[in-house]
Amino acid sequence: MRIDKFLWSIRFYKTRTVSADEIKKNRVAIGDSVVKSSKEVKEGDVIKVRKNQIDYKIKVLQIPKSRLGAKLVPLHIKDVTDKEQYELLKLRKASQDYYRIKGEGRPTKKDRREMDDYVGNDIASDFTDWDDFFGEKGDSEEEES
Repeated sequence: MRIDKFLWSIRFYKTRTVSADEIKKNRVAIGDSVVKSSKEVKEGDVIKVRKNQIDYKIKVLQIPKSRLGAKLVPLHIKDVTDKEQYELLKLRKASQDYYRIKGEGRPTKKDRREMDDYVGNDIASDFTDWDDFFGEKGDSEEEES
């Protein structure tokens, strides 16, 4: 099976086109050599993939006939990625979770939603009749009299 189709079928990439594009960008290798999309994958190959700024290593156990369900993927590949790579990924995600200091800049969408929840939507429910709210009904009756 071609490597671009293989990476798509084991759900490493969402589409086959994305898989082929990543291979063209030299982010996929078998062993130590960078490959083209047409490279055939065999059982026992160790594929190195650079994704999300870490280097994944996967060992091919079986070649699937077509795209797999997520539960069947472990039957066809084995993840042999170094633990340091996953720790590096956790560290990067933790550093991205930085949230700005209160009062710094304009409110974010999250801040606005929290403010709306705090204030509530009571004003809109209290004034269902806009004529009563603006006092137009009472003014028009006084003018006619």
